[in-house]
Amino acid sequence: MVTIRKALKEDMVAVHALITELAVYEREPDAVIISVEDLKHHGFTEQRFDCFIAEHEQFGVIGMALYYPRYSTWKGPTLHLEDLYVKPEYRMSGLGKQLFDKVVEEAMAQDVGRMEWTVLEWNEPALNFYKKYRATLDPEWHLG
Repeated sequence: MVTIRKALKEDMVAVHALITELAVYEREPDAVIISVEDLKHHGFTEQRFDCFIAEHEQFGVIGMALYYPRYSTWKGPTLHLEDLYVKPEYRMSGLGKQLFDKVVEEAMAQDVGRMEWTVLEWNEPALNFYKKYRATLDPEWHLG
């Protein structure tokens, strides 16, 4: 059985491990410079981010969705989904959808004008996932 819930401070060891796995998947294995202590500080002291986790009753944390508030001068408050990650052996089980849906619920509860995220152009599984939500890809904007 898997439970989707808000991450707690003590979950940051597992969240950090998932962030590192995601960096490897995204071909940036050395990009993660934050520590578990950074996550604990930023997520639970200054509230710079929030996180939902998927916790398997037997195997622990197997997925996460980390997000934070932003502000758009065009739309007002927005919510940015930084990372949505499910361990490979649990993909195609609906966990990604459950995590994403929780973030959407949070965005609606916060009455934000927009929810956004970024996807690497080669990450077809992620692009296809978001297309199911009628996400619009914007070729005119480039991030730097």
